[in-house]
Amino acid sequence: MTPDLPVPPVAENTRRRIDLTKIGDGRFKATNARGGVLPIGSGGDPDFTPVELLLAAMAGCSAIDVDLITGKRADATSFAVVSEGDKVRDEQGNHLVNLRLTFEVRFADDEAGDAARDVLPRSIAQSRDRLCTVGRTVQLGAPIEYVEA
Repeated sequence: MTPDLPVPPVAENTRRRIDLTKIGDGRFKATNARGGVLPIGSGGDPDFTPVELLLAAMAGCSAIDVDLITGKRADATSFAVVSEGDKVRDEQGNHLVNLRLTFEVRFADDEAGDAARDVLPRSIAQSRDRLCTVGRTVQLGAPIEYVEA
């Protein structure tokens, strides 16, 4: 169990929100403030499940961080991230364990590519330890208030 950590003061414009509405049996759609729509399913259709979305969010968050840092030196010739974990059920209920992000990033064989390769390990560590909001939230834990409107 993560110890209770102090919550820093919240500045303006920090709120993030999505609205979720039912669109069918075991299917929902998430809509963001910019009008983006993402279907979510229970696993009986091609839509991403909530667990897959969590894995995708962790990978996407860190990939954006790493690409921004390394991209200042060189554009990647290929960039892929595998996000995985094991879903278990134990005395703490359903949850994921053995979470892992594996970065497969390649750069050209030139001076700029060498510079990007040199910062790749540090950029992954920075994302893990400080930058990626999704990964940091998973690592630190945060209480979730469930309310009925």
